[in-house]
Amino acid sequence: MSFKIHKYAAIDIGSNAIRLLVASVKLFENEPPVFKKTSLVRVPIRLGQDVFTTQNIGQVNIDRMLQSMQSYSLLMDVHKVEKYKAYATSAMREAQNGKEVAQLIRKKTGIEIEIIDGSHEAAIIAMTNLHSIIDDRKVYLYVDVGGGSTEFTLFANGVEQASRSFKIGTVRLLNDMVSKKLWSEAENWIKEISAPFTKIELIGSGGNINNIYKSSEKSSGKPLSYLYLSSYYEKLQSYTYEERIYHLNLNQDRADVIIPACRIYLSAMKWSRAKNIYVPKIGLADGIIKSIFNADHR
Repeated sequence: MSFKIHKYAAIDIGSNAIRLLVASVKLFENEPPVFKKTSLVRVPIRLGQDVFTTQNIGQVNIDRMLQSMQSYSLLMDVHKVEKYKAYATSAMREAQNGKEVAQLIRKKTGIEIEIIDGSHEAAIIAMTNLHSIIDDRKVYLYVDVGGGSTEFTLFANGVEQASRSFKIGTVRLLNDMVSKKLWSEAENWIKEISAPFTKIELIGSGGNINNIYKSSEKSSGKPLSYLYLSSYYEKLQSYTYEERIYHLNLNQDRADVIIPACRIYLSAMKWSRAKNIYVPKIGLADGIIKSIFNADHR
């Protein structure tokens, strides 16, 4: 009888936060692998705030990143992680000192960071259990909202039809750094790829939509309606930042970005004529774990 457990880790360095996901993969004889999240640690370092306004990662955030990576390195040791991947997205990609910071982190902590582009990010996310959620008879627009960018992927008949990354992210929107031209570009693109289909469902990923879904108390697998999301958006806007933290029990670094995130999802639903949004709680870190496993078991 053959039974094995592998331990992998994924580090996702985003524009709004840095996450470490540790997962175990159980292999039993000829059965399909079972993935289980063992630990998830999230540190609210808003790199996008620095980069989108000054084009550089500031010293305070460099120090915080170093501390986070040192602790992540220790946690991976404690969990006996065999392999890991660390990917940085929009903020580090655009930072003039992004590569320099990545080198410093490697020198001080031993953690190797790979800075990836939007299409690579979308491809990694597509490695998640997205296909087990997708019904081959339906059409879906997958929307992954980050702090610096949003990745859109259209699936029809279980096959990817189109994919594109736009620099429309929650941290950028908070800083009023998304032009009307870019919004129009995203709108026209989504309308164009959606045009041939009569009915489209949305699949949403990202910390904000996960938070909204959790607060809805919907049973797992049930979608949120456009109407629900729209009324939640209005509710968020009716509260001050402090009231959102207190009354809605939101983290400080979530209470501001959740409003622009809502706006992005609602816009995507409106442009694609989608009435529902499914929230499977997947993201870049899950895709990284899958990609490590796939590379190991080719």
